Amino acid sequence: MLARLRLLLELIRFSHTIFALPFALLSAVLAWRGQTVRWQELVGILLCMLFARSAAMAFNRLVDRDIDAQNPRTQGRHIPAGLISVRTVFFFTLLTSLAFIASTLLFLPNRWPLYLSVPVLLFLLGYSYAKRFTIWCHYWLSAALMLSPLAAWIAIRGSLSLEPVLLGLVVFFWVGGFDIIYACQDVHFDQETRLSSIPSRWGIRKALRFAMLSHALTIVCLFSLWYVAALGIPFLIAVLAVAGLLIYEHLLVNPDDLGRVNLAFFHVNAVISIGLFFVGLIDVWLA
Repeated sequence: MLARLRLLLELIRFSHTIFALPFALLSAVLAWRGQTVRWQELVGILLCMLFARSAAMAFNRLVDRDIDAQNPRTQGRHIPAGLISVRTVFFFTLLTSLAFIASTLLFLPNRWPLYLSVPVLLFLLGYSYAKRFTIWCHYWLSAALMLSPLAAWIAIRGSLSLEPVLLGLVVFFWVGGFDIIYACQDVHFDQETRLSSIPSRWGIRKALRFAMLSHALTIVCLFSLWYVAALGIPFLIAVLAVAGLLIYEHLLVNPDDLGRVNLAFFHVNAVISIGLFFVGLIDVWLA
């Protein structure tokens, strides 16, 4: 059982939870300003993030298993390699989906998380089919992760305001940009199999420029969030640091050398997400 659990955690790339979870928690921190913090809300956010992402990732591996088996870069993934059965992944997807819906009950008497749970889940699962028909699949993924700060705010406040929308836009442009960079690794395979992506349509060089534009909009949204949310100097410094890290990320990758994509994808972006959360937490605490 422990070995199977380890394989399932590897299958869903559990460590990549650090990309979206810190933004959901930062949204919660901003939403709790001037309010009493309920431990049920914190537990609910953590469980919803865990189960929603696990269901979406497992479903993606399930839907893409034939494509993964053809792609040399992904042939070693768990289903194509025969490490986990399709049946196991199917039931894991079903259980985590039900657990996500059940976790929204922790926010009662606020019923909005429960009402929105199924539409949100369907949108998350729908991403797995996006690259079959649209080059904008990167932004379907980013829109899925964008829901995390929006959902956290709704779960606490029961409504929306400009702060979570701006934070959601930060996630939208940030994730869309680095997913375009990540997709550059599969440009030739995508072209051969007629899978849609910005790199496969426009080439690596133009795709990297598009990713750079997306990350420039990320910084614009971060500055806007700092201003609208009336955050302090620590968060402003963090915004400037994120701008530097995104510039560094683009310096790591060029059209003729994609060997450092994984470094740019995981390490730099992990520092950005975790760093913004902790600086935002400190900023709010100091205020």
